[in-house]
Amino acid sequence: MTAKTSKPLSLGILGLSPGNGHPYSWSAIFNGYDIESMRSCPFPVISQYLAQQTFPQDQIIGARVTHIWTQDQDISKNVSQAAKIPIIVADPHQFIGAVDAILLARDDAENHWQMSKDFLRAGLPIYIDKPLAFDLKTAKKILNMQQYSGQVFTGSALSFAKEFQITPAIKSKVGTINRIEANISKDWLKYSIHIIDPVLNMIKWQDEIIGAKTKMIAGGQTTAITWPNSLTTVFTVTGKKSVPITIDIRGETGTKRLEFTDTYSAFKNSLQTFIDIIQKKVQPPSTKRILKAVEIIERGVQS
Repeated sequence: MTAKTSKPLSLGILGLSPGNGHPYSWSAIFNGYDIESMRSCPFPVISQYLAQQTFPQDQIIGARVTHIWTQDQDISKNVSQAAKIPIIVADPHQFIGAVDAILLARDDAENHWQMSKDFLRAGLPIYIDKPLAFDLKTAKKILNMQQYSGQVFTGSALSFAKEFQITPAIKSKVGTINRIEANISKDWLKYSIHIIDPVLNMIKWQDEIIGAKTKMIAGGQTTAITWPNSLTTVFTVTGKKSVPITIDIRGETGTKRLEFTDTYSAFKNSLQTFIDIIQKKVQPPSTKRILKAVEIIERGVQS
């Protein structure tokens, strides 16, 4: 007698914002992809890292992206063909009653409240792409809409990257951490979260921030956050200047540089965590932890 398997969760994905290819990549991680159609994706790096995986073995099990909406029917059709999404809807409200959860795969955070509120009211779990918001007021407005703990999942997938996990060997080498310096390309508002989130995993983020100081550099900025116990975290975005995504950890007994390389695994780990939360296999992230990341984004603008 064969074991009974539960029906996969049905997901609806919303996109696309300028410069953000997550509707393609996230959907492919659940559904697999059509090689020829994915070649027309305007983000060639997605085809490159998908080609390094083995499908269907490397897909997420237990959920499928079944519905898609974007602001343009041609875009929706292109994504649906590339990532094997069977249903294109003309209005995102058609997701309600049709899917089990929402992937808000847009990083235009100024629109996150408007795009998420009806799904929050409907009680649907929702993964909101990074960052949740650019300021604490808006972030709290979204989180206060939750009908239950963990309804909103958000943050950078890089906090789930295996390259950015502090192993016992790293702890032993660096000792007590007193300074962390993290670097990424592009702009502060949308991309600093990719280095803020993994750094918060490395420190006692529950502590109150003592101060923040921002220095503008060519095309970008450096924001230094001071914490209790003489800890400083420095976040640098370099604008159009391309740099590796790195985190340098300095401690009392040594230093260690971590460099991000595996986009697919980070996305998959993040999306799998969202599914695991829905299925009550893991605890949802702390609301205070989400707000701490947004606080640093806001301080980087104000300081």
